[in-house]
Amino acid sequence: MIEQNYGTGRRKTSTARVYLRPGNGAITINGKTFEAYFGNRPTVEEIVKQPLKETNTLGKYDVLVNVGGGGPVGQAGAIRHGITR
Repeated sequence: MIEQNYGTGRRKTSTARVYLRPGNGAITINGKTFEAYFGNRPTVEEIVKQPLKETNTLGKYDVLVNVGGGGPVGQAGAIRHGITR
C-alpha cells in the first residue's frame, strides 16, 4: 500500500485537495505538470514550493493536486495551504 498524506487548502475562492506521496518531487496539478498548468510564473512557483523548501523536503515527495476556483495566485496559495496541512 502506498503511504500518502492528504490536506485541504483554501485561499480566497480557491480550494485545493493535496496528496503527498514519497517520490522524486514531481508536482501534478489537475493531471498536468506544474509548468503546463501555471506556465512560466516564478512567483507562483515560489508560493507552491515554499513549505517544501522550509522543511527541506523538496524533491522527496510527489505532490498531486486537484484545485479549482479563483485565479493563479489564489490557487497557488490554496495549494501551499494544503501542503502545510
